[in-house]
Amino acid sequence: MDNIVIRKLYKDENIPYKLLLLADPSLNIIDEYIHRGICYVACLMNDIVGVYVLIKTRPLTFELVNVAVDEGYQGKGIGKELIFHAINRAREENAKVLEVGTGNSSISQLALYQKCGFRISGIDRNFFRKHYKEKIIENGIECVDMIRLSMDI
Repeated sequence: MDNIVIRKLYKDENIPYKLLLLADPSLNIIDEYIHRGICYVACLMNDIVGVYVLIKTRPLTFELVNVAVDEGYQGKGIGKELIFHAINRAREENAKVLEVGTGNSSISQLALYQKCGFRISGIDRNFFRKHYKEKIIENGIECVDMIRLSMDI
């Protein structure tokens, strides 16, 4: 989408919880990882319309977490722009691997990550049952397992 600017969230800015909660229903879990990583936002004019967090998890490895786009802007390529921005940021940090995880019920997200070059690398069985109090239903499917994807960069 034209006119989208992706930038690091400034320290004095409010964390865009409304967007982050679109991709992760647990405020406690968001608070845990938002402070371990760097938050990037996609801006259109003065509005934040997308977000992602990039976390260094191991030497030479980063994880892309919580890619979210405002519901009014979904389907316009912003998610893909955020993912490619994250890939480039990880490369600039000399990472060799970029990882991402999503729910087994997140059909469109699984497709998007694979279209962007990620490949399925594993499954964390029962991840969402262990880490989330509330049952998550998406696309008529219970979200139970975390599908892990990665790419060599």
